[in-house]
Amino acid sequence: MKKLVDYGRDDHPADDPERAQVSWSVAALDDCEACADLRVQLTVEDVGRPGAGLVAHLSPLTAKALVRALTGALREIGESA
Repeated sequence: MKKLVDYGRDDHPADDPERAQVSWSVAALDDCEACADLRVQLTVEDVGRPGAGLVAHLSPLTAKALVRALTGALREIGESA
């Protein structure tokens, strides 16, 4: 089973020559045979290049660490999560 949770793209200007505009998606899955447990799948790729990005299969513990890191970064720029 793989269930899409959310997806989107950053709001960085598409014409920036130094940084690519990226899309992301998050899914929950239970069919990672090599993992032997439930996972959160995070996919990040350049906008307009589907299938050419990176896919991470995160354990719940690792996904929570990513949430903490994003929350900390938001705090650093004066935003709340």
